[in-house]
Amino acid sequence: MGTKKEKNIAADNCRLTKEKLGYVSRNKADKELYKHLGFKCGLEIHQQLKTRQKLFCHCPTGLYQDKDDYDAEIVRHMRPTLSEMGGYDGTALMEKKTRKNICYRIKNQSACTYDIDDTPPFKLNTEALDIGIEIALLLKTSVVGELHITRKQYLDGSIPTGFQRTAIIGIEGSIPLPHKKIRIIQISIEEDSCREISDFRHDRVYSTDRLGTPLIEMVTYPDMLTPDEAAEAGNHLRFLARSTGKVRTGIGATRQDVNVSIKGGTRIEIKGVAHIKWIPELTHNEMFRQSALLKIRQILAKKKINPNKWKIKHSDIDPKIIHGKYLPLSEAVQRGDHLVAVNLPGFSGLLSFFTQPGQVFADELSQRLKVIPCLERPNMLSSEDVEPVLYPGEWDKIRKKLDATPGDGQVLFWSPQEDIQTALETIEERCQMAFLGVPSETRKGLPDGTNIFERVLPGADRMYPDTDSAPIAIKNSTIEKIAAQLPSSVDERLKQLCGWGIPEDSHNFLLKKNLVEAMGKIIVTGWDANFAGKIFGHLLRNLEGKFRDLPFPNPEIYVELFKHVKNNKLDGEIIKYMLPFLYRNPEMKFDEILKSVDYKKKSCDNIAAMIPILRKDFKFRKKQNPQFEVGWLMENLKPAALGNISMKKLKSLAEKAVLNG
Repeated sequence: MGTKKEKNIAADNCRLTKEKLGYVSRNKADKELYKHLGFKCGLEIHQQLKTRQKLFCHCPTGLYQDKDDYDAEIVRHMRPTLSEMGGYDGTALMEKKTRKNICYRIKNQSACTYDIDDTPPFKLNTEALDIGIEIALLLKTSVVGELHITRKQYLDGSIPTGFQRTAIIGIEGSIPLPHKKIRIIQISIEEDSCREISDFRHDRVYSTDRLGTPLIEMVTYPDMLTPDEAAEAGNHLRFLARSTGKVRTGIGATRQDVNVSIKGGTRIEIKGVAHIKWIPELTHNEMFRQSALLKIRQILAKKKINPNKWKIKHSDIDPKIIHGKYLPLSEAVQRGDHLVAVNLPGFSGLLSFFTQPGQVFADELSQRLKVIPCLERPNMLSSEDVEPVLYPGEWDKIRKKLDATPGDGQVLFWSPQEDIQTALETIEERCQMAFLGVPSETRKGLPDGTNIFERVLPGADRMYPDTDSAPIAIKNSTIEKIAAQLPSSVDERLKQLCGWGIPEDSHNFLLKKNLVEAMGKIIVTGWDANFAGKIFGHLLRNLEGKFRDLPFPNPEIYVELFKHVKNNKLDGEIIKYMLPFLYRNPEMKFDEILKSVDYKKKSCDNIAAMIPILRKDFKFRKKQNPQFEVGWLMENLKPAALGNISMKKLKSLAEKAVLNG
C-alpha cells in the first residue's frame, strides 16, 4: 500500500477541492444555492400500462420469469444504421465499440417472433392507446389527430430489434404543484424493453418477459428549480397515472429518467431511477458534479494547454515492478491481462479533484473503462488515489517509463490485449472532454445518491419513421368518450383528503396506491373518515412495508370488507384484525377470515355477564387496584368483545363493574 504521506496529499487535495467547490449536503442547501448555480431539472416518467396483451403483438403481459427459467437463447451483435439524414447516432457508435455479445433468454408463453424482428408488427393495441389518451387528457395536453409511429434506436441490446417503436399521443400540457405549474412537453406511447439479468465484460444477458409491454412516457420541461420540486413533480405524475387504475405497479413498472443541468453545464440524463425518493439526492449531487467539471475546465484553461494538440502517452508495464498486494491487480496479472500506464499531460492535481461524494475525477475515467472497453471495475489506479495502492517508488518508475513531467498525472489500467486500444481511446477522449467542461451523458443513479457513467447521451439521429406501421387516426368521438369518464385530478383528490381530515403523512401513500376513490366509497356509506384514513394510511401502509414481496390487493376488496362489517353489524375495530389476513390472502372469504381471528358472536349482555367471574379471579390473583383492574378486565374480555362491541363500550362496562364494587 502507499505511504501515509502520499495518502494525505491526495486525500487533502480531494478535501480542499470539495471546499473550494462549496459542496454542502442537501439537508443544508437552500433555494439560493440552487438559484446561484442555475439548477434546472426535467423528468421523463415511464409507466407500464395494465393491458392484457403487448403493444404490437398478441403475447400476454405480466408473465415474469425467473432468470434461469427459459425455453431458448438467442445471441445477437448490434450495429449502428444511418438515420434518415444520413448520420450515425453517437450512442450507437459508442455501443459498437463495446463489442457486446447480447444474449436473450426467451420463454415461449411471453414472447414471439415479432420480439426478435422476424415478424412485422401487429396493429397497435387499442386498449393501450385508450389508456394513453386518458392520461394525456389528465395532463391537459392536446391529443394529436393522427398517431405516427417512429423507431428509436437502442444499440445497448435492451431491444432485440435494435429499435423501440414509439408514438406521440399528446403535446403541451401542465400539472399543478402547490406554488407553480410544471409544463408538459409531450406524452408518448411505446413498447418496454428487455429486463437486464447480467452484464459482465463483453457479455450482456436479458430476459424478454417484459419486452413489448405497453408503457407511456411523460416528459416535462426543465421547470423544476430545486431537487425537492423535482421529486414533488415526479410524485404528482405517478399519482396521476395511478388514478386511472389502469397502470401496473411494483418493481420495474415505473421508471424515472431525470434530466439535470446547471449554468454553464449541459443536460445530463440520470437513467432508470427506481424510486422517486432518490431524486432529490441524485439531482443535488449531479449539480455539484457538473460544477466540479466546470472548475476543472477553468484550471486547464489557466494552464494554457492547447486541447487540439493534447495527447496521451502510454507504455506497457512489467508486473514485476509492482510489489504491492492489491488483489484486483494480482488477479488481473494471473489471468493474463496486460498492465498499461498512461501519462496525462497537465493533469496533476485533477485526478483527485472532488466531483461527488466518494468520487473524484479519476472515477470519470474508470467508469468509462467499464462501459466502453468493458473492463470490470476495479480496472484502474491513478497517481492520485485517495487510498493509494502503489508505493511512491513504483509510481516514480512508471513516470520515468512515460517521460512524465511534474505537472502530469498518470493512470495504470489492466486489460486483455484486444481491449487495450479501445481503453486508450476512451481515456484520451474523456480527458479531452475535460477541456470543454461537462460532456453530454446518460448516467445511472445509485441508491447512495451518486451516479456513474452509462452511455453517451443520444441525439436526434436515433429517430426515424417506422415504415411497417401506418398512421392511426384518433377520432374526436373517442377523445370525448374517454374525457367523459376521467377520474378526479390529483389536486382534487388532495382536497378531498384534506376535507375528510385525513392525516397529511398518509396522503402520499393513499395517492400512490390509488386508494382515495375507495376511501370515498367507504365514507359515503357512513364510516368515520378519520377511522378509515387510519386503516388505509397507517395499518395498510405498515402491511405493505412488511409484505413487500406480495402484490398490493385491488382497492375494491377493502371497500367490500367495510361493507361486510357494516352489513353484519360488526364493530369496526375487527377490521384491524381482519386486514392482515385479507392482505396476505385476497381470495379468502370474509367469513373464513372471521373464523381465523376467532370471532364469535356475543351480545353486550353476554360479555357483561363474564365480568363477575373474571373479577373473582382477579381478586384471587392480584391486589385490588381500580385502574389496574379495569385494564386487566378489558384485556381478558377483548377476545369476546372483538367485533361485537367497541373498546369504548367495553371500558365503560369494566369501569361500571369496578366502581360499583
